[in-house]
Amino acid sequence: MSRKGNCYDNAPMESFWGTLKNELVHHRRYETREQARREITEYIELFYNRQRRHSRLGNRSPAVFAQQWTRQQPAA
Repeated sequence: MSRKGNCYDNAPMESFWGTLKNELVHHRRYETREQARREITEYIELFYNRQRRHSRLGNRSPAVFAQQWTRQQPAA
């Protein structure tokens, strides 16, 4: 974290929380906290980190981006 009042540190996380709420949380009503925890974890681990396309990655999913990046690295 940087000095107080520097909003750029929080921008990526604020963007993520907004996306999570818009794509999942605001469209559901959870019976228990455990159900909410389970579904949010599933969204992050299975969809957001592996399948969802990210504009910052050239509209590729993180999994595809990582595969392409690994192929481009020179053999050590």
